[in-house]
Amino acid sequence: MKVKDIIRVTNGKLIKGNEEAKIRKFCKDTRIIKEGDTYIGIKGENFDGNTLWKKAFEAGANTAIVQGIDFSLENLEQYENKNIIEVEDTIQALADIATYKRISMGKDFKIVGVTGSVGKTSTKDIVANVISQKYKTLKTQGNNNNNIGLPFTMFNLRDQEAAVIEMGMNHFGEISKLTKIAKPTISVITNIGTSHIGNLGSRENILKAKLEILEGMDKKILVVNNDNDLLHKYYLESTDVEIHTYGIENDSEVKAENIVLNENDSEFVCNLKGDKFRVKVPVGGIHFVYNAICAATVGMLMGLSQEQIKNGIETFELTKKRMDITELKNGVTIINDSYNASFESMQASLKYLQGLNSKRKIAVLGDMFELGEFSKKLHEKVGVEVVKNKIDMLVCCGKNAKYIVDSAKNEGMSKDSVYYFENKDEIEDFVRNNWKSGDAILFKASNGMKFFNIVENLIK
Repeated sequence: MKVKDIIRVTNGKLIKGNEEAKIRKFCKDTRIIKEGDTYIGIKGENFDGNTLWKKAFEAGANTAIVQGIDFSLENLEQYENKNIIEVEDTIQALADIATYKRISMGKDFKIVGVTGSVGKTSTKDIVANVISQKYKTLKTQGNNNNNIGLPFTMFNLRDQEAAVIEMGMNHFGEISKLTKIAKPTISVITNIGTSHIGNLGSRENILKAKLEILEGMDKKILVVNNDNDLLHKYYLESTDVEIHTYGIENDSEVKAENIVLNENDSEFVCNLKGDKFRVKVPVGGIHFVYNAICAATVGMLMGLSQEQIKNGIETFELTKKRMDITELKNGVTIINDSYNASFESMQASLKYLQGLNSKRKIAVLGDMFELGEFSKKLHEKVGVEVVKNKIDMLVCCGKNAKYIVDSAKNEGMSKDSVYYFENKDEIEDFVRNNWKSGDAILFKASNGMKFFNIVENLIK
């Protein structure tokens, strides 16, 4: 890619430089720029990265893509051998360049788009590990699944044969934009839960927003969790989409049978359209069984052998902060699932905690965000799940987490086993003063609660 290509696809203007100059790695952070990189300014809520273009050059950038700068007031002669491209909107420029990058990979290039209310990142990880057994594969790093993160993932396309791209959203129209950039050949919807229900108003609307992923596809091939009520209904009623199903309870193309859930792993028989083989998932919890059979379904569609699928499932590694388990020297087990939270993920994590072979099961829970008018009801439902899963001690922090506490008490949990703190710093001290050898302690809340800081301090 050259400067002239950037100008063409973004309808940008060359303020200074050489159109034939090569574009190297893109970067939006002046602190990590390397020699020869291309800096692109992003205007955020708290600062305008466009104003840092000079700093980017000082750090070694060769090219800067910016908006809103009055270059008539600048002395540009000092920036010898540097390229400056002015665009109307750098966010749109990101999308335009990423779309160009996707098209340049050709029609035969395979992209799996992954979305869903919960489990997107862990599903993305295991799907990528499976298909990497046959194809050189790029995947979204971390949770860079929005209108900035996804383009930067696409910029890393080089000589790969496939990519697994995670797509997140908070509102209508967001996945629509992402899928038109990535243009998936296969799309996955893991589930339809209650995440962002405060923004979208209903689970039916969440489904509608997730189905925007089809808009970027030439041929609509969709993989869905057939045990999710709304996705099952969509599968039964849809006539214009090629749908492939995976599940445990409902009859599906790919099904997990004879499931054995252990503390740190799971085993099951994978029924792949009638062909069966046993597979081991290196992470505990029923939701990771679902992730595994989802990956098996995608692998089947992409022509992988049973052995390749099996090896891909059994060798994948989980992204940190997602059911990250640490055994401390004092005999306490810490389960860090603090990256994000919805009712469905709370439910799954509590069920996992309940299944552990520990002396005491302690749940440290915080607020779930973006639930709007449904917040009170869904936090109360978490309290019900706490009691249902026979959790020995409940520790909560957060404005809405009070509803978890009240609900758990109403369901019969002893007041002596329930604790509420206004300040999350108090939780760290409480846990240290009360943990015992043999305890399993789950930390779960939305990312904004920053429970991961508590965990980091506890495991030091």
